[in-house]
Amino acid sequence: MKYWMAAALLAAALPAFADGDANAGSQKAASCQACHGAEGKSAVPLYPNLAAQHAPYLLHALQAYKKGERSGGQAEVMKAFVAGLGDQDMQDLAAYYSSLKP
Repeated sequence: MKYWMAAALLAAALPAFADGDANAGSQKAASCQACHGAEGKSAVPLYPNLAAQHAPYLLHALQAYKKGERSGGQAEVMKAFVAGLGDQDMQDLAAYYSSLKP
Protein backbone atom coordinates (compact mmCIF):
# COMPACT_ATOMS: atom_id res chain seq x y z
CA MET A 1 0.00 0.00 0.00
CA LYS A 2 1.28 3.42 -0.85
CA TYR A 3 2.19 5.66 2.09
CA TRP A 4 -0.14 8.42 0.95
CA MET A 5 -3.04 5.97 0.86
CA ALA A 6 -2.27 4.73 4.37
CA ALA A 7 -2.05 8.32 5.60
CA ALA A 8 -5.39 9.16 3.96
CA LEU A 9 -7.07 6.15 5.56
CA LEU A 10 -5.63 7.04 8.96
CA ALA A 11 -6.78 10.65 8.66
CA ALA A 12 -10.28 9.54 7.72
CA ALA A 13 -10.41 7.30 10.78
CA LEU A 14 -9.51 10.04 13.26
CA PRO A 15 -12.34 11.25 15.47
CA ALA A 16 -14.03 14.52 14.61
CA PHE A 17 -13.17 16.21 17.93
CA ALA A 18 -10.30 18.07 16.30
CA ASP A 19 -12.82 20.42 14.70
CA GLY A 20 -14.31 21.68 17.96
CA ASP A 21 -14.24 25.39 18.78
CA ALA A 22 -13.91 26.06 22.51
CA ASN A 23 -15.18 29.65 22.17
CA ALA A 24 -18.32 28.48 20.38
CA GLY A 25 -18.69 25.72 22.96
CA SER A 26 -18.65 28.21 25.81
CA GLN A 27 -21.67 29.91 24.23
CA LYS A 28 -23.49 26.59 23.89
CA ALA A 29 -22.80 25.41 27.46
CA ALA A 30 -25.47 27.46 29.25
CA SER A 31 -27.88 24.56 29.69
CA CYS A 32 -25.05 22.26 30.81
CA GLN A 33 -24.16 24.57 33.69
CA ALA A 34 -27.39 23.83 35.57
CA CYS A 35 -26.08 20.38 36.48
CA HIS A 36 -22.37 20.42 35.66
CA GLY A 37 -21.70 23.82 37.21
CA ALA A 38 -20.04 26.95 35.96
CA GLU A 39 -16.66 26.20 34.44
CA GLY A 40 -17.58 22.50 34.36
CA LYS A 41 -17.26 21.97 38.11
CA SER A 42 -20.35 20.42 39.61
CA ALA A 43 -21.40 21.18 43.19
CA VAL A 44 -23.57 18.04 43.24
CA PRO A 45 -21.86 14.61 43.34
CA LEU A 46 -24.60 13.12 41.14
CA TYR A 47 -23.32 15.18 38.18
CA PRO A 48 -19.74 14.68 37.00
CA ASN A 49 -17.22 17.45 36.58
CA LEU A 50 -16.59 18.09 32.90
CA ALA A 51 -13.69 20.53 33.23
CA ALA A 52 -10.42 19.20 31.78
CA GLN A 53 -11.93 15.92 30.58
CA HIS A 54 -10.40 14.74 27.32
CA ALA A 55 -12.27 16.04 24.26
CA PRO A 56 -12.49 12.60 22.57
CA TYR A 57 -14.09 11.15 25.70
CA LEU A 58 -16.60 14.00 26.00
CA LEU A 59 -17.49 13.81 22.33
CA HIS A 60 -17.96 10.05 22.50
CA ALA A 61 -20.15 10.41 25.60
CA LEU A 62 -22.37 13.05 23.97
CA GLN A 63 -22.73 10.93 20.84
CA ALA A 64 -23.55 7.84 22.90
CA TYR A 65 -26.25 9.70 24.83
CA LYS A 66 -27.76 10.95 21.59
CA LYS A 67 -27.81 7.45 20.09
CA GLY A 68 -29.29 5.96 23.29
CA GLU A 69 -26.19 3.81 23.84
CA ARG A 70 -25.76 4.88 27.47
CA SER A 71 -28.11 3.76 30.21
CA GLY A 72 -28.52 4.20 33.92
CA GLY A 73 -27.93 7.26 36.05
CA GLN A 74 -28.97 10.40 34.24
CA ALA A 75 -28.88 8.86 30.75
CA GLU A 76 -32.47 9.73 29.91
CA VAL A 77 -31.99 13.32 31.07
CA MET A 78 -28.81 13.63 29.02
CA LYS A 79 -30.49 12.09 25.99
CA ALA A 80 -33.11 14.82 26.12
CA PHE A 81 -30.46 17.54 26.42
CA VAL A 82 -28.37 16.29 23.50
CA ALA A 83 -31.32 15.49 21.23
CA GLY A 84 -31.13 18.91 19.57
CA LEU A 85 -27.34 19.03 19.29
CA GLY A 86 -25.64 18.57 15.96
CA ASP A 87 -22.18 17.11 15.41
CA GLN A 88 -20.54 20.55 15.45
CA ASP A 89 -22.33 21.49 18.67
CA MET A 90 -21.01 18.37 20.38
CA GLN A 91 -17.49 18.97 19.06
CA ASP A 92 -17.60 22.56 20.32
CA LEU A 93 -18.82 21.51 23.77
CA ALA A 94 -16.12 18.84 24.01
CA ALA A 95 -13.46 21.37 23.01
CA TYR A 96 -14.78 23.89 25.54
CA TYR A 97 -14.92 21.57 28.53
CA SER A 98 -11.56 19.99 27.73
CA SER A 99 -10.01 23.48 27.68
CA LEU A 100 -11.06 24.29 31.25
CA LYS A 101 -8.87 23.87 34.31
CA PRO A 102 -9.75 20.94 36.60
